[in-house]
Amino acid sequence: MKNNFFYQKSLANIYAKPSKESEVVSQILFGEKFKILSKKKNWLKIKTDYDNYIGFIKNEKFTEKFQPTHKVYKLKTTIYKKKKNKFVSSRNFLFFASKITLMNFSGQFIEFKKNSWVKKKDLKPVNFNEKNISKILRLFLNTKYLWGGKTSKGIDCSALIQMYFYFNNIFFPRDTKDQVKFLKKNKINKLYKNDNLMFWKGHVSFVLNKNLLIHAYGPKKKVVIMKINKTINEIKKNTNLDLKLI
Repeated sequence: MKNNFFYQKSLANIYAKPSKESEVVSQILFGEKFKILSKKKNWLKIKTDYDNYIGFIKNEKFTEKFQPTHKVYKLKTTIYKKKKNKFVSSRNFLFFASKITLMNFSGQFIEFKKNSWVKKKDLKPVNFNEKNISKILRLFLNTKYLWGGKTSKGIDCSALIQMYFYFNNIFFPRDTKDQVKFLKKNKINKLYKNDNLMFWKGHVSFVLNKNLLIHAYGPKKKVVIMKINKTINEIKKNTNLDLKLI
C-alpha cells in the first residue's frame, strides 16, 4: 500500500479496534499525514506520521497530494460556504493545529477546499512556531475532558500537552507513559524555562508558575488551572498516586 495520505475531514476518532463500539484512543485532524497499514471492510488500520500512533479509522475522505501552507491558530474556526458572493457560516469547523492548503482567497477568507472557506485571521503559516506553551494550553481552558480527545470538543491530559508540540511540528508522544519515557531519553525540557511537566501514573500537567498548573483533569471534567499543592494532595487522596519523577 502507498504510504503517505492526508486526512480531509475536520476530525475523526481513532479506535483501538475496527468498530465504533471500541475504545477511542486518539483522533486525527484535517491535513494530518498517515500511513495505511491494512484495510478491513469499511475500516483502515493506520499509523499517524507525526507520532506513529496506530489505530483504526473509518475509510473516508483522504488524499495523497497535499502541501499544507497554513494551520489553524484558534481553538476552532468556522467553515464558510460562498453563496451568491456572500459567505455563509456552516455548522462545521476546523480545529486547532489543523493543516490546510491555500487554494484561493477573497477578502478576509481563504478557500482550502472546494467552496470551503475559513477566516485568514484564524490561521498562521504552516512553519510558524509559538514559543509560549502556556498561551496555547490556555486556549483549551474549560474544554471538557474527553478520553482520546484532542480538540475543543474534548481533550485528555496527554493530548493537551502534545497539541503544543504538534502545532509547532515537533515530535512528542501521545500517551503519558510514552511521554515519560521520551523525556527520560531526550533533552526536550530545554524548551522550557524550568522542568514544567509534572507526571503521575496516567496523568500529566503543565506548571504555569510556582503556585499554579494547568491540566485536563478527569475529576473536574474539563481543562482547569489549579493550585499545585492542592492538586498533588487531591490526586494522592483520591488515587493514592504520588508524583512521578523523571
